[in-house]
Amino acid sequence: MNHKSKKGFTLIEVLIVIAIIGILAAVTIVAINPARQFAQARNSQRSSSVNTILNAVWQYAVDNNGNLPPPITALTANTMTEICRSGVASSTCSPLVDLTPLTDSELYLVEIPTDPLCPTNCAANGNGYWISRSANNRITVKASSSELGVVIQVTR
Repeated sequence: MNHKSKKGFTLIEVLIVIAIIGILAAVTIVAINPARQFAQARNSQRSSSVNTILNAVWQYAVDNNGNLPPPITALTANTMTEICRSGVASSTCSPLVDLTPLTDSELYLVEIPTDPLCPTNCAANGNGYWISRSANNRITVKASSSELGVVIQVTR
């Protein structure tokens, strides 16, 4: 007897393996959810930027005998106003808040942070972050374009 044995996989076996790999890949992609991961990364950047702006404002106040930067003291109490982007002429910032006192001589900030989704979700000269002053000079900085239903806002 002469039996020839063929080594290899049948078509059915190959198709089953491909189907299993496809199912595992689909489950992995759904579990990782890249869109959600990118949104979380942008929210982390926003949170860091909000704190950076607020820290710069308070460092300015510490260095200036407790006085806030003039553009902030000029704000109407409890009114959120968008902050002007760095590099924009002060004359074109109105009605936005011009925080150039924080970037002058790069003493407190090199530049005002900009929201990751600007210019899409910002005013023409805005940076996507909003600031307000309470009657008691408590400062609130907010990221208006936060994603995933997260509110990114810090008050000091």
